[in-house]
Amino acid sequence: MEEDSCCYDFIEWVGADMSVEIFMFLDNPTDLVRASAVSSSWRNFVVANGLSKQLCIRVFPEVSSIAHVIEVNDMIEPLQIRHETSLDWSRLEREHKVYAFLARGLTSFMRKDCILEAIVASSTDNYPQESIHHTLEPGDRIDQRASYWSSEGDFNPQAPETLVYKLIANLCVITEIHIHPFQAYFQYGFPIYSAKAVRFRLGHLKPAYDFENDIKDEPSPALRFISENVVWTYTSPSFPMAQESRLQKFKLPEPTLCIGGILQIELLGRVQKQEMDEKYYICVSHVQVVGRPLSPAFDVDIIDPSGKCTLKYYPDAEYCCSPIPSEGEASSSPSRFRSFTASIRGWEQMILNTLLGGGVVVGNDDSDDEIVGIV
Repeated sequence: MEEDSCCYDFIEWVGADMSVEIFMFLDNPTDLVRASAVSSSWRNFVVANGLSKQLCIRVFPEVSSIAHVIEVNDMIEPLQIRHETSLDWSRLEREHKVYAFLARGLTSFMRKDCILEAIVASSTDNYPQESIHHTLEPGDRIDQRASYWSSEGDFNPQAPETLVYKLIANLCVITEIHIHPFQAYFQYGFPIYSAKAVRFRLGHLKPAYDFENDIKDEPSPALRFISENVVWTYTSPSFPMAQESRLQKFKLPEPTLCIGGILQIELLGRVQKQEMDEKYYICVSHVQVVGRPLSPAFDVDIIDPSGKCTLKYYPDAEYCCSPIPSEGEASSSPSRFRSFTASIRGWEQMILNTLLGGGVVVGNDDSDDEIVGIV
């Protein structure tokens, strides 16, 4: 006698609310996409409940500021939520795909060099010889000349300074910021002009504003513009800085999504006095940001001063790739491990592309010996 076989859809069995709780235990966007491919009912459930977006928000709460999603190839404007129609469902499917790819980008490996340009310093002792632009150079000498930024001198050792940078993309996941205090090898005793502590702020320009070239490098108008037109959405805790000539690494408590691409470094307090004028200075030879830019596949437009934004998705674009490693870096890296992990990530991307109907390709992020993952 044949046994009766019954098939149950666990979503119907446990109910919608419990199903959402179960699905949200998935922390990998590829797993969520796999789950949505089990059956049409599972896919409909994942899409209708916006689980891809919920996954992004759980990993990075800053994603909650995204008000609209636009897929640039079709430029269909998002509609207001109303009774479900074919257009509503098309919007939900588009958001599911875009947020699935965004989640994949947010949880990818990190790369270095996320600074696009230096904007302004709160003060500069000798411009352009000691400009903030020198902090983009990895060393403290260029063509036998010292390369560093120096603040103006101050008799108050508590006087702070700020350095402002534009990141390489309007959407960047930042994990660490590295700063190398400058050691004045041309002064007696080789003093190191570090700060006492450092703090970081991330933010965006208000809508319809941008940095004009004529205000860059001019501290007063540039700082006034920043004060009036930059909205800071994240402020890190303060980190003590050692009075040592080395690249000091300051790891944020959690990886942080910067929407808007503006970084401010606050240098808090001074420790080194210059003998010739008895004033305290802060000098920096190099600044480096470790993170993951999400351009050119993703971009944002800020739509109101509160930070609400439109997420723009370019399905034909590729993510920024990490710099090609030098021969020395390539020879010293564990090639088998790199090939294995790259193969795994390649398969995950193929799954995403197949199940979601094509899209961006994640670039090679394993070119650096200091790859950082998001846990």
